[in-house]
Amino acid sequence: MNFDDIETTTRKSAFIQDRMNLVSNYMYKQFVEYQQSNANTAVLLEKIVENAALTVEYLKQSFNARGIPTQNIYYEYDKQKHVAILNILWHSITFAANMKGTPKALDRAKDLPSLITGRIFALKGTIPELVHGVTAELEQKMLDMEVASLFVPAEKSAKVIIKISRLGNQEFFFNQQEAPREFLLKVIEMVCGGGNYHQENSKITISI
Repeated sequence: MNFDDIETTTRKSAFIQDRMNLVSNYMYKQFVEYQQSNANTAVLLEKIVENAALTVEYLKQSFNARGIPTQNIYYEYDKQKHVAILNILWHSITFAANMKGTPKALDRAKDLPSLITGRIFALKGTIPELVHGVTAELEQKMLDMEVASLFVPAEKSAKVIIKISRLGNQEFFFNQQEAPREFLLKVIEMVCGGGNYHQENSKITISI
């Protein structure tokens, strides 16, 4: 190898190193944000469960005073699977933290940057498969049952974002202290404030 070849190889190596430094720095930042947002998400799910316990006690007292049996008012929590179920009479609500295996960003409005976050789904109903935890295969089923989602950033001082499925891309901001309570209460209001309807055949008009 002559001097010119060595010089060319050195320049190529430096060029590749510079470009890969940019890539590794970017991916390292994503990895750190992913770890921190996952940790914050687990903490917020715990706080949702704490508020669910208080909510169950209040609802039991309230329905007892009205003479309504309360055995179907309870909550269950699997800390290892990051799944909690709240049952209020004939309504079931599932809260599931997506402790993802890779960093995922919240895609936002055009003038706002995307944000690496954790996510807590609030679902109307229960999914038996969640006994194994949240998996990629379950995500579409969860989206079909989604009432709202709580997106948790890496920074503990940053506000969380709540998105309600029927309101599209509209974002609601709460600090991380009040978000678990507000998220829980809003989801309960939306689920229990609605109703279940009888199944009916499609109405067909017959012309004679």
